[in-house]
Amino acid sequence: MTSAIGLIRRPWIWSFLATILVFIVTALFTGGASSFGLGQAALTFAAFSVIVGLGQMFVITLGPGNTDLSVPATMTLAGTLSLKYMDGVEGTILMGLGVAILCGLAIGVANYALIKALRIPPIIATLSMSFVVQSTAIWSNRGLRVKPPESLASFTTSDIGGVPNVAIVAFLLTVAGWLLLEKTIYGRWISAIGQSSFAARMAGIPVDGARFVTYVLCAVLASIAGFLLASFSGGAALNMGAEYLLMSIAVVVIGGTAVAGGNSNVPGIWGASLFMFLVVSMLNTYGFGAGARLILTGLIIIAVILVASGGAMKRR
Repeated sequence: MTSAIGLIRRPWIWSFLATILVFIVTALFTGGASSFGLGQAALTFAAFSVIVGLGQMFVITLGPGNTDLSVPATMTLAGTLSLKYMDGVEGTILMGLGVAILCGLAIGVANYALIKALRIPPIIATLSMSFVVQSTAIWSNRGLRVKPPESLASFTTSDIGGVPNVAIVAFLLTVAGWLLLEKTIYGRWISAIGQSSFAARMAGIPVDGARFVTYVLCAVLASIAGFLLASFSGGAALNMGAEYLLMSIAVVVIGGTAVAGGNSNVPGIWGASLFMFLVVSMLNTYGFGAGARLILTGLIIIAVILVASGGAMKRR
């Protein structure tokens, strides 16, 4: 009984409960015939949201006003440049991944340079950078859709024991993210900065250095997601990252990370990502139009956040 109460008190549990509920409702409507396929699809598409959400979570943990809006453009440019470099040639996959990561590193450095040098809010700085990055992607793409190497495409669309490979990659990155937050001094630094930047400086924490690393890390994770998504989709499209702008923020908030900063929640990102995919699938199954799906999705998200925040208020 005590363990059950302790589990319910964890912020991330609400996103998983909502996910289970939506999955059951959808499975009941289809008679359970496509439950396995639905589960595989949920894990596959949630994986991309998990990777970008993980990076966004690090940034949001830094405190109010810290959000990276260049994530979609970073995904697009990284996917475009890495596939152009590989040009469908086998044996170039690791170098292609390196190109994507270098792209993320450059964008992360540029993002923080704007924030620090111009002293403008991170939202404005990263939004401005997204226009530059997206324009670069358009220029480099020029309407071409380069296919990934066959082995890479096969890897991203295959599974091991029913678990999609991209979900396994996302899980490994999640574990690494959790270890970074919970077991390293860097994790303690960004939590302290999120709780009070001023107090963190007084305590001798290198606030600027920690923030710099965080924005670079977010961009690198977005570039890895772009690399995987472009390979999974069979090519890089100029709008491939568009849906991940609000998605990367929504999965962090629904997953239980404090918007005010200082408190992150790694497991909740998985629950929130699965929930977001299943909500759209459920509404599609019930035949709702695009407008109705957007409205109902928004209302469901608000309901989950209210329930979770209500539980948090009772615990205070």
